[in-house]
Amino acid sequence: MRWKKSELTGWGRALKATMHVARPERMSDLTKSQTETVCPAIGQLRSYGDAALNSDGRAVDMSRLDRMIGFDRVSGIVHVEAGVRIGELGQTFAGQGWIPPVMPGTGFATVGGCIANDVHGKNHHVVGSFGQHVTEITLVQNGKIKRISPDNPDLFRATVGGLGQTGIIASAKIQLMPCKGDMMVLTERRIDGWDEFLAVLDSSVCDYNVGWIDATARGAQLGRGILEEGEITSGVAPTASRAKDVPFNAPHWALSAPIVKLFNAAYFRRVPAAGRTTVKPITAPFFPLDAIHNWNRLYGKRGFHQFQCVVPIAAAPALRDMLELIATSGLASPLAVLKRMGGGRAGFLSFPMEGYTLAVDFPNRAAARNLIARLEELTVQADGRIYFAKDALCGPEHISRMYPDRAKWARIAAKSDPDGAMTTDLVRRLKLRNQT
Repeated sequence: MRWKKSELTGWGRALKATMHVARPERMSDLTKSQTETVCPAIGQLRSYGDAALNSDGRAVDMSRLDRMIGFDRVSGIVHVEAGVRIGELGQTFAGQGWIPPVMPGTGFATVGGCIANDVHGKNHHVVGSFGQHVTEITLVQNGKIKRISPDNPDLFRATVGGLGQTGIIASAKIQLMPCKGDMMVLTERRIDGWDEFLAVLDSSVCDYNVGWIDATARGAQLGRGILEEGEITSGVAPTASRAKDVPFNAPHWALSAPIVKLFNAAYFRRVPAAGRTTVKPITAPFFPLDAIHNWNRLYGKRGFHQFQCVVPIAAAPALRDMLELIATSGLASPLAVLKRMGGGRAGFLSFPMEGYTLAVDFPNRAAARNLIARLEELTVQADGRIYFAKDALCGPEHISRMYPDRAKWARIAAKSDPDGAMTTDLVRRLKLRNQT
């Protein structure tokens, strides 16, 4: 197989790696390549930091292994290759009355990436994480095929959320969820402050909910934002608008503090004071940013960092402290999201826990990196954890406290990959595979 030298970045574009990449067309190509050279896999590069990067090494691009192998219309179990994009999976089956139970924030994420990061969606408090709906995984380990399921609990839990360290995820069987159609009834309402936001999240009875936070608001308006609540329904979809594109890197002043503050104020007011309810194709509320291709260019050529943490319910005041730091820093972007999470998680290194998760984007500047370090400290003090799929800056010091099963996971990863050939930049940076 041909290996091409490439410079790749995560979605945040702040970290780069020069790698040799191969793109197998068939499963036989994949297994042959791993017999000759064991290396990690990459998908659509939608993780924000260095989870998919392997500096000065090799990687297998799974994007051409994107076939749908089979579907049982009675049970709702679908078998797909790992390169299938989750949005494509949703669009294919929603009209037939089935949908992936968990949809992350972008439809471009691959099924392999969804498993490797055990992603969550806007309905985590109802259905849990992606890996909890995977019934079988086909791994390629050193060129050999191995099929695992929840009946192989240790290897399965080390693979789901395991960042690709137990072998290449080649295909998977996923239990789809019955649904009424491919439309969503979406209700939006303004929330005036932090305490009210937590209260409405806790009391929401909708399957899907997510909060946009005005991360520039201060004082009595701290934590104000917009709550979106949705339920899947049937109906006739309006004509889809053509996706817009960001054709070049935005200048550094495009996300300056005054501009972001003005934008956030206008975005808050776009929802009437009395709220509103609309019916939209499910892709719009599931993947709102997918309507803007290359939106990461809005942060300029230096890229951006996203900080995402989850803290237990009792530690919610820690998130308020974080918002106060962010609001007074002048560094926040318009992208700030608050969600309520349940306890569902499928892997030893899965991110979710019962509590609240906050995600905020920051332009890649020294002051922002310093702020994120402080936010990470507050997360540790609150007995929370950061999300590996979004992280580019954290150090290894507190990982075992955030993820108490890390050492057990590392032992299983070492057994699956004794030579460490699957190790990526993130795994090295965080020393995840240290067995002590």
